[in-house]
Amino acid sequence: MSVGAGRRFERVRYDKRDHVARVTMDRPEVLNAMDRRMHEELAEVWDDVEADDEIRVVVLTGAGERAFSVGEDLKERARLTEAEPLPTTFGSRGRPGHPRLTDRFSLSKPVIARVHGYALGGGFELVLACDIAVASTEAVFGLPEVRLGLVPGAGGVFRLPRQLPQKVALGYLLTGRRMDAATALKYGLVNEVVPAAELDGCVAGWADDLLRGAPLALRAIKQAALRSLDMPIEEAFTASYPWEERRRHSADSVEGVRAFAEKRDPVWTGR
Repeated sequence: MSVGAGRRFERVRYDKRDHVARVTMDRPEVLNAMDRRMHEELAEVWDDVEADDEIRVVVLTGAGERAFSVGEDLKERARLTEAEPLPTTFGSRGRPGHPRLTDRFSLSKPVIARVHGYALGGGFELVLACDIAVASTEAVFGLPEVRLGLVPGAGGVFRLPRQLPQKVALGYLLTGRRMDAATALKYGLVNEVVPAAELDGCVAGWADDLLRGAPLALRAIKQAALRSLDMPIEEAFTASYPWEERRRHSADSVEGVRAFAEKRDPVWTGR
């Protein structure tokens, strides 16, 4: 069932306009810490993002001026784990909101992380799971789980060594040290860093550039790029990518070349 544009949840703001879905974690009073209810609402949002063909691009951010998200609501976790242990260490199997973005591996739309302030723990893991990340100069990243007797179970322990040199990644994972925006940019964890006043404009620029691409091509490229990461390149060339099969047989695959030859902007249908 499609979620109506502009619908307000308790913990999330979700707006759909001009082919862009804007998803805002909305608990600024606790730095957008994610509790069970937020995870449940986000799962409904991600289901709708995938089902609604009018949505081509997603922007994920946090409400307020202090944080993208500081990750899991640890006060809630402390109460719950006293009653029963978590069903799994890694991922969200058996937990509210499964599959969460960090282990929703089939999400085909490109997701931009708009990061201002703290992106810690699960908040940083969300950034690592996004396809593009734009940060303000005031953004701060970190995985402090080791200092809490925990592990970065929402994918940080797996994604950081894939996105950073191994020793650099282990340095941050094993110490819980924080990383500023300039360092994140240096290592390629974010695509761009701008002053806070320019953040929304920068994110809009990335979204506009994505919207210039054919919607099925966006999905096909994302799927092929991510599925083939661990394949030998010869195997990657011969593997099957369902979204590429759809793109290859679509009207849009003809429209783009035709529009170029006719010196006009293409009209994408996603069909």
